[in-house]
Order: sequence, then C-alpha cells, then structure tokens
Amino acid sequence: MSSVSSSLPRLVFTDLDGTLLDHDSYEWQPAVPWLERLRHAGVAVIPVTSKTRAELMPLRRELGLQDTPFIAENGAVIGLPPAWQHARLDRDPRFVDGLAIKTPGIDISFLRARLGVMRERLGVRFRSMGELGIDEIMSLTGLPEPQARLARVREGCEPLIWDDTEVALVDFRQALEADGLCLLRGGRFWHAMGQLDKGDGVRWLVERYQALRGHRPLTLGLGDGPNDVALLEAVDRAVLIPGHHGHTVHLSNSHQYHARHPGPMGWAEGLDYWWGDELPKPINEG
Repeated sequence: MSSVSSSLPRLVFTDLDGTLLDHDSYEWQPAVPWLERLRHAGVAVIPVTSKTRAELMPLRRELGLQDTPFIAENGAVIGLPPAWQHARLDRDPRFVDGLAIKTPGIDISFLRARLGVMRERLGVRFRSMGELGIDEIMSLTGLPEPQARLARVREGCEPLIWDDTEVALVDFRQALEADGLCLLRGGRFWHAMGQLDKGDGVRWLVERYQALRGHRPLTLGLGDGPNDVALLEAVDRAVLIPGHHGHTVHLSNSHQYHARHPGPMGWAEGLDYWWGDELPKPINEG
C-alpha cells in the first residue's frame, strides 16, 4: 500500500519454501495470477532460496522464471541469464544453459572439511546434508527422490540437522564465526556457509541492474524464515509470511507487511497490499 508511480522499474525478490511454495505440498497455484500480472508488467521475480542450483533449474522453468536471475544456497550462488550479463564482466565459456554463475562464498569441499574439524574439536553432534541418505532427506523435506538427490548437489552452503544442546550450539556458532564462517537458521535446517547471506545477493543484483540499465529499481521482498531477514532488510518493501517453523522473526525494515495467510496465499496477499493499486492487470483479467 503505497503511492509510488507505476512507471518505476521494479524487482521482486522471493524466498521459495514456505513463501512462494507451500511448506508441505510445494504448490504455488494461489500465486499464479500475480506471477502473470508481474510478467505482464515486465517485473522480474527473482528466487532467493536455500535450494541448490540443481534444484532451481527445473523449478524455474515450471514457474516461468527461466529468464530471471536467481540466488541459491542462501546467497552462495548467483545465476545470471543473458539479459543480466555484462559483456566485459561475465565472459565465461563454461556457461550452463546460457547462465553466468557467480559463487561469492566458499567452496563446498572446503566448508565440509572445516565442519568436520569443528565437530571433532568441539565434540558436538550434528548431521550435514552430505552425510544424510536420500531416504532421510525425503523424510525431512517431503521431497520426492529426484528432487531430494538434487538437494544434495551443494556448491557453497551446507544444511545441518542439530543433534546437540542449545549451549553447544552457541559454542559451535562462535567457533564458525571465528573461522570466517556463519550459521543461519532456515525453516527446516541450520545452514553453514561463508560470511554472506541472502541480503548480500539481493544488493549485488540491484547494483548489477543499476549498472546495466542506469537507474535503481523499486524492490519488494517476501520471506517467512529467520534466514530471510537479511533479504527482507535489503529491499524497499517487505512481506513477512507466517511460517511453519515456530521461530520468531523480527524486522527493522520501516516498510513491512505481515501477511495473515501462509505460503503462496500470503505471497499474493503481500503483493496485493504493496502493489495491488499500482500495477496493471493483464487485459484478460479485466
């Protein structure tokens, strides 16, 4: 709900699980009318997720977002489609599906090695995604086997199941930070990674947009979990969607809306609140 001109360029940055996608079913049908409306208005919808790049590739096609950038693994991986690539900065013959891939974090093999060292040194108990069997991942996430296998193809962020005390968790987090790493709380997992977050990815893409097009866009962000706070603080307008994780989420963004509905219903509700009066509807919607 604002009075910003509808002619301003805009970007939507959205979490996926529990936000654009239902927490349990992973469906997004309630968001379809707004996805169509944003596409009609030329507004890019950019996934910002803990999912892997491997998971995102088919999902982007299903959601009709194959021409927009994405931020995967909580900011550890950024994908740029051709329209977002810089002729000088993004020359790379190894592009996959026309995407330029940026990895501002640290390599997953180094991260897993450090986690192993920390576990032995501190004597703490946790299970990492790389150590879980496919059946365990399917049980924890509700994903079918093909998607569960894609969830294991990590590049710079390792999900963890914490099996120890809260006191041990504090010590573990402090040890990671002293080693140049960080620990983020997600909806289902803890996420160990380099010192970056979803907000860093959002700011990077906004700067890239401005560099390519010469003006700064109005940004709207949507998320439901503690690991979305950095995303929601990095945008002009924020939508906090009620999550299934039971964790309290606090925002300092002065332009925030708390949706009443979870998942894609809350996603559409947030778009209605901020931009419902500003963006035109497709002609077939009247």
